[in-house]
Amino acid sequence: MSKTYRSIAVLVLVLVGLVGCDYEPEAARETNSVRVAEMKQTFRDLWLGHIYWVQHVVLNHETSSLAERDAAEKEVVANAKQIATTVIPFYGEARSEMLFALLVGHVAAIKEYSQATILGDTRNQDAALVHLASNADEIAEFFNGVNPHHLPKDTVRGLIAAHGAHHVLQINQYKRKEYAHLTESWPMMRQHVYVIADTLTTAFVRQFPSQFS
Repeated sequence: MSKTYRSIAVLVLVLVGLVGCDYEPEAARETNSVRVAEMKQTFRDLWLGHIYWVQHVVLNHETSSLAERDAAEKEVVANAKQIATTVIPFYGEARSEMLFALLVGHVAAIKEYSQATILGDTRNQDAALVHLASNADEIAEFFNGVNPHHLPKDTVRGLIAAHGAHHVLQINQYKRKEYAHLTESWPMMRQHVYVIADTLTTAFVRQFPSQFS
């Protein structure tokens, strides 16, 4: 399973990276590059925080104290809220709350997979993967719905599906005690969430250039 997820994730990373490159020249001509760079860095930091805190929740489940796990879970939720809050200037508070709920659902599916993996429960592993996939579809529909011209549904779905696959890969490696592979997975996960952040930033800039002028 891990090889399949790795292949899918790398393929989507390459394809979406190529798509994202096509956005930049037009947006750059119409906007303030400093404001765009600030938005991009903010989004990158938030998505990096997402994988950092989720890793603490799911990988340290068996070794951390209850207090440590609770603290990490609160950070995951706070981070999801921060990501959702970034869309308020573009789409309003109601849609921000919708995105927050979807991000919480994304984390819930990852936790379900992690807990099933710890128990060796393949049936619930499969159920968690179905949950993860349906959540990726919902996130894709959300972003395509608010920005249909610059966030194609298949592109967003591919990004989120690959991101979920990275979490699954990481959990499987931890379960098998493949610690050397874990250190290799982290840079791949980090680079991919940067692609997510940059793709979303570019889409916002193209849809709302006046807010970045």
